[in-house]
Amino acid sequence: MVIKKIGIAVGQRTTATATALTTLKNVKQAPDWQSIQRLINEWQPIALIVGISRQLNGENNPITPLMKKFCRQLEHRFQLPVYQQDETLTTYEAKQLLFDDVKVNATRLWAVQDQLAAQLILQSWLNLQIGNYSDHP
Repeated sequence: MVIKKIGIAVGQRTTATATALTTLKNVKQAPDWQSIQRLINEWQPIALIVGISRQLNGENNPITPLMKKFCRQLEHRFQLPVYQQDETLTTYEAKQLLFDDVKVNATRLWAVQDQLAAQLILQSWLNLQIGNYSDHP
């Protein structure tokens, strides 16, 4: 099993907002490290958030180990903290938003669903951070 595409979103803690950016396709069954490097250079993030796929019951699925390996690779290559965020049903939610609400056709859906899912994952992470900040005066 191989991860074929990686949705990319950017966010900012000050406003606690996330925005879909792009989708990267893997190169020769591996992440497009060159494009990831370009995005990191351009956006200068202080951390990376990676959605981790799991079963609905919270257990690992066949792709979970690949995603965790990707997290380790990101951290090693770019020397940035990498945080994992549950991505359960985010691609489904993205498809629903795009197809039902915005009426995106199937071809366009395939092209943008991962970046919207990345936005949803990042927004969830940012929302959790706000909750953590409010717990501490």
